[in-house]
Amino acid sequence: MEKLLEVCDLKTSFFTHAGEVKAVGGVTFSLNKGEALGIVGESGSGKSVTMMSVMRLLADTGKITNGEIFFEGKDLNKISEKEMQNVRGNDIGMIFQDPMTSLNPVMKIGTQIVEPLIIHKKMSKEAAKKEAVRILSLVGIPSPEKRFNQYPHEFSGGMRQRAMIAMAISCMPKLIIADEPTTALDVTIQAQILELMKDLKEKLNTSIILITHDLGVVADVCNRINVMYGGIIVETGTTKEIFYNSKHPYTWGLLKSIPNPKSEIKERLKPIEGQPPDLLKPPSGCPFASRCDYAMKICIEKRPENFQISDNHQAACWLNHINAPKVKSPLVKEE
Repeated sequence: MEKLLEVCDLKTSFFTHAGEVKAVGGVTFSLNKGEALGIVGESGSGKSVTMMSVMRLLADTGKITNGEIFFEGKDLNKISEKEMQNVRGNDIGMIFQDPMTSLNPVMKIGTQIVEPLIIHKKMSKEAAKKEAVRILSLVGIPSPEKRFNQYPHEFSGGMRQRAMIAMAISCMPKLIIADEPTTALDVTIQAQILELMKDLKEKLNTSIILITHDLGVVADVCNRINVMYGGIIVETGTTKEIFYNSKHPYTWGLLKSIPNPKSEIKERLKPIEGQPPDLLKPPSGCPFASRCDYAMKICIEKRPENFQISDNHQAACWLNHINAPKVKSPLVKEE
C-alpha cells in the first residue's frame, strides 16, 4: 500500500527550568493511505506530543531534537512555517481533545468552519458558507443552517465534538489526527462519534490516527495499533495481533484493565502498579522495567531492541529474545 506518513526516529524534548524532559525518545512508524492507526498508552506516554510534533504545534519550550517526518514524501521538519500552515487544515486536519477549549467561544461555529475554506480553498464567503452547512449536515448536526449561526456554548458536548470534526474535515484532508476525541463524552455519544469517524473514513477515503488510552475504542475503528510507553513505541501490530497475540507485558497490563461485560466470571480489574518513568531522567534500560512482573537484569541495564514477531508485528521486550525464559501471556486462560 502507498505510504502517506512516515516518521523516522523522532525525538522531542521540552526544555524547562528543571531540565530537559525527553517526551518522545525515538519513535518510528508509518501510515498507509486510507488506513486507521491507533496510538494507545497511559497519560504521559508521549502520544499527543508525537502528533503535535508531526503538526509542528509544540509549545515554546518544545523542540524536535532528531528525526524525519515525511508526509507524501515531503519532510515536514524541514519546510518553512508558511509552507506548514498550508499543510495544517488543508492536508492534515486535527480533532483536539477538549472542544470547549479548542473552539473560539466568541466566534460563531459557522465562522470557524468557513475560515479554513476561505484560506485554503480560496472560496468566496457565499460558497464557503454553503459548504460549511453541508459539512455540518455530513457530521450529523441537525438544522445546520440554524446551527451555523450559533456559538459553542449553545451546543451540547457531543455537538461541539461534531463541530470540531466538521472543522477538521472542512478541506477534505488526506489525514485526520484525532486526539482523545471521545474522552469527555458519555458512552452513547461516544459510540455515535466513533461510528461517524468510521463513516467519514469510508466516504472520504481519509487516513486516521486515533490517539487514546482506551483500547476498546481502537478495536472498533483501527486497522493497526501502536502501544506507547515512556516516550517510545513498545509494541506495534495489527489490531488482531495486539488483542490476541500481544507480546509486551505493558500491553498485557492495558488489556487486563479493560472490563469484559460478556465474561461469565466476575473478576476484579487489575491496574498496572507503580508510576510511569521520570522523563527528566529516562531509564537506560526498558522504561517499563520498574513496573514489570517479568523484569530481568538486562531489562534494567539495556533498552530492548524491536523483536520481529510477524511481518506487521514488533515488540520491544527482552522476553522475545531467543535465549529469554519462556513466559506465557496472563491473558491466555488455563484449560
